[in-house]
Amino acid sequence: MDRAEEAELVARLRKGDKTALRVVYASFSDRIFGFLLRLSRRRDVAEDLHQETWVSVARHAERLTEGTDLPAWLFTIARNKHRSWRRWAALDFTRLAFDSDGPEPEGPSARPDAGDELAALEQALEALPMAHREVLLLVGVEGLEPKQAAEVLGIQPEALRQRLSRARSALAEKLEGPAQSDAAVVR
Repeated sequence: MDRAEEAELVARLRKGDKTALRVVYASFSDRIFGFLLRLSRRRDVAEDLHQETWVSVARHAERLTEGTDLPAWLFTIARNKHRSWRRWAALDFTRLAFDSDGPEPEGPSARPDAGDELAALEQALEALPMAHREVLLLVGVEGLEPKQAAEVLGIQPEALRQRLSRARSALAEKLEGPAQSDAAVVR
C-alpha cells in the first residue's frame, strides 16, 4: 500500500467508514497476528491480543490525525496490548507460560516440517531479550521502515539504529551457537 492509499484510508477511518476499517483489517491482520505470536510465543495469547488490538483500532479510528502513519499506529497498538498482557502476567503467575510447565511454543519453530534454518532462526529470536526481539520483528519480519519502528517503540530514530545493530549482533551470536562462540573466546 502506498502513502496516498494509506492517507485516503486514514481520512476514511477518521470519518467512521466501516469499509475502510475492513480494508485495513484485510491488509494488516495477518502481519499483526504474526507479530503478536512471535512476541508472546503463545497462540492463545496472540489470538486474544489480536482481537483486543482490532477492537481498539475500531474504537479509536475516528481520533486519528491527518498524516497518521497507519502501519506504525497499528503496530503500536498491538505492542501496547502485548506489554499490558506481560505486566498482568507478571502479577498473575498462572498466565505466565515461559516455564517448562507452560504450553509448547507455537509457530514455525514448533512445526516438525519447518526447515532447519527457519527453526534455528525462530529459536534464536525467542532467546533474545524482548527489546531485541521487538526491533528485529518490526524491521526484519514486518518490513517497517526504521522511522516507523522507532515510532512504534517510542524511541528516537538514532536509538532505533543502535538497538537494531545490537539486536542483529545478538541474533548472529545466537545463530552461531556455543561451539563457535567458545572458539572465538579461546583465540
